Amino acid sequence: MESPEPIRPATETEVETEFDSNFESPPEVDADEPIAPDENAFHDVIVQSLPIDPLALGVPFADLGLIKPLMQAIDHAGYKSCTPVQSAVIPAALRGKDVIRQAQTGTGKTAAFLLPFMNRWRPHTMKGPIGIVMLPTRELALQVANEAVKLAPSKKFRTIACYGGTGMHSQLQALANGCDLVVGTPGRILDHLRRGSLNLDHVRYAVLDEADRMLDIGFRPDIERILRRCPDQRQTLLMSATVPDEIKRLVNRYMKDPIHMNLSPSVVTVDKIRQTYITVEKEKKFDLLLKVLEREKPKQCLIFVERKRWADRLHRQMKPHFPGTAAIHGDLPQSHREKIMAAFRSGRLQYLIATDVAARGIDVTGITHVINFDLPADIENYVHRIGRTGRIGKDGIAIAFVEPEEGGHLTDIEIAINRLIEADRIEGFDAYTPRKVFDRPARPAPVEGEVQEESPPDEPAKKAVFGKRVKRYSERL
Repeated sequence: MESPEPIRPATETEVETEFDSNFESPPEVDADEPIAPDENAFHDVIVQSLPIDPLALGVPFADLGLIKPLMQAIDHAGYKSCTPVQSAVIPAALRGKDVIRQAQTGTGKTAAFLLPFMNRWRPHTMKGPIGIVMLPTRELALQVANEAVKLAPSKKFRTIACYGGTGMHSQLQALANGCDLVVGTPGRILDHLRRGSLNLDHVRYAVLDEADRMLDIGFRPDIERILRRCPDQRQTLLMSATVPDEIKRLVNRYMKDPIHMNLSPSVVTVDKIRQTYITVEKEKKFDLLLKVLEREKPKQCLIFVERKRWADRLHRQMKPHFPGTAAIHGDLPQSHREKIMAAFRSGRLQYLIATDVAARGIDVTGITHVINFDLPADIENYVHRIGRTGRIGKDGIAIAFVEPEEGGHLTDIEIAINRLIEADRIEGFDAYTPRKVFDRPARPAPVEGEVQEESPPDEPAKKAVFGKRVKRYSERL
């Protein structure tokens, strides 16, 4: 990448003025936006009148009016055109507006919230940080930090990843040297605030990424403590697949007149992902997995289980059959997790067994198959799981293993995603074997003069019932 044009380093006062003018005095907004919306209500912006494809490429980055050094970094990264999420969020964020972006995973959201901040950044002498990004998992923090390094408009732009499970020394040293952007999990960021190694007095840009997941795993108190330490005069962006009431309360308290961009399609799963399910008894699931992998021959496959110990057990079972297999979950040391993810991204690992929390931040474009070895208890996790394949417009395959008693849960998932999941079948793994019907032997013909016994009244036909009667899938499982 060509070296960006040199920019005169600004003093602390000049940088404060630069950021304050950008964040506090945005240009006049569009006439379509309400002038004085209710402070406790969202107001939506219609990004496009027609239903949009969240994976379609749209506006060229060159048309966004970004500074030349940032465009050089974008070109070097190989990005040409925005996804609809990027083309919707970036212009609004460049105007200094608080933004709530609601869209499914795999739509290019990382660049959508990094580029507006980097476009306003100028070299400075402050210790920083000026921007902060909070995320639910270590893997996601590392992924976003790496993306920030790749898109940085200058070698002087400094990004630090702060997450738990690893030593504090390197993070303390990096923070002591100063930085522009901190990307981390709320727990570790709060640890640094308590130690005094991190100061948020100069933050002008805050991002909550995968906010719904952060709240699901109990980070809300930490998030609120961190936001209270940031200046009131800041721009805040919130990225989330869903916006439940708990997030709305957070938004009303810590965001100012946010633009709510709902880019979620009516079908919340990517159309290019072929979704199927196979019924199977619990004790046959591993044998079924071997058959499925033999049939599908995936380039790279992500296998989801519900519990950490189940991930370890499945790993032990698979290793003799598929040496290129690893398991990742929250109990592994961070250094081990990073090595596993590096091997999976590089293609040295073909199969990765993961739990839901550990899978956040797995953004590998080569994943062709996602197998739900266990159905997720939380229906929203199904969408996040299968979203690991079919990334940025590519095709993908998602296969779910469904036990006999899970027919109702499968139907609930279908209702949530507004889509019928097709049934698949592998010989010998049907969850229910149809009962054989034996013909009753015919009565012998009566002998003349013999008294015949009365036949008992016909009994009503009994119908076998499996699962919940109100669920349409109960008849198929």
